[in-house]
Amino acid sequence: MSTTALCCGNVDRAARPRGDRAQWHELPERPGRAEVDPLLAEASGRVVVHGTDADLAAVVLRMLRKERLGDLAVGYVPVADSPVARLWGLEAGDFSRALDGEPRPTPLLRDDAGGILLGEGRIEPITGQAYCDDQQVLHGPALSLVASPDPDAAPLPESSAHPLSTNLDVSFDGLRVTTTRRSFLRKRTETARGRALQLAFDETTITRDGVPHPRPAQKWVWYRHTEDLHLARPAT
Repeated sequence: MSTTALCCGNVDRAARPRGDRAQWHELPERPGRAEVDPLLAEASGRVVVHGTDADLAAVVLRMLRKERLGDLAVGYVPVADSPVARLWGLEAGDFSRALDGEPRPTPLLRDDAGGILLGEGRIEPITGQAYCDDQQVLHGPALSLVASPDPDAAPLPESSAHPLSTNLDVSFDGLRVTTTRRSFLRKRTETARGRALQLAFDETTITRDGVPHPRPAQKWVWYRHTEDLHLARPAT
């Protein structure tokens, strides 16, 4: 079985391993439906992405849309250190783990604008209110608010591609939010965990996995998807 491997954007193609372990495809940065869907239709076993966090998110979004999260493992070769790499213990240029590493259930976050989040969603600065489940994590101004999948979250006992058919137990949170405020002459950081994060704030731009959202927003929601991503990564 040949791995479907995607080389996204201006990456170092000379670094990738030779041989028949993977069938490599050259794609633009942040590939979309036209580039990814035909390859997913033929893929089996594993998809590897060599690129940035934004490239990975673009491919995983197409996997979600085509309901392939449950039967395809994902390997990721970051081109540089990144939030996804730090979150899941991945190293830039590590083709070996991406191609052969054990896939492990990994929380996947979605938002109410139709996107996903694999590394971090960032709003800075921010003035408004935010709740992580029932806990208020923001009331007023902050230097930054950062949401990410929680590396300490337990895998989902039963995954489903259809959120309306599944109710997550509160013990399966999956989302982490970190708020940084200025207190006198120091910065104060607080972290909370939950399943969903709801925000209302003064109009500003949200950045998801390194990509600014194309339109300013005043409200936003992130929540754990009811199906985990199976990412080749070390055990946490």
